[in-house]
Amino acid sequence: MEVILLEKVHNLGDLGAKVKVKPGYARNFLLPKGKAAPATADNLAKFEQMRADLEKKAAGLLTAAKARAEILAKLVINVPMRASDEGKLFGSVGPREIVIAITALGHEVDKGEVILPEGPIHALGEVEINLHLHSDVNVPVKVSVVAA
Repeated sequence: MEVILLEKVHNLGDLGAKVKVKPGYARNFLLPKGKAAPATADNLAKFEQMRADLEKKAAGLLTAAKARAEILAKLVINVPMRASDEGKLFGSVGPREIVIAITALGHEVDKGEVILPEGPIHALGEVEINLHLHSDVNVPVKVSVVAA
């Protein structure tokens, strides 16, 4: 199925790209989220009329993401967890706990923006994670898991 991308999609293409994707991916993800439109002649004409507005909106989102990235890069995130004497956690630290810790510092982050490269954290210590704020903006952040 061919679609026109209405915004930049990671590992797929930029705004305005005409790409071929599997029908299920288009039907279940791209079209409902407003990230793409079917590549029909009518939609191509509508897209060309809306291109300037979409590019302006995309530039605004990128600028906002970069501003958030500068603020979030400076954060020191402490996540208190119960742990054994050896430093092993009773449970684990996942995206939800990290979002709660960042929100407690007064910043908004969505659970989907937290990327844990090695999966959930199971021990005390400092770990570097990524915050994926935009398709072009990734921020490395240090998370310190401390005993509660």
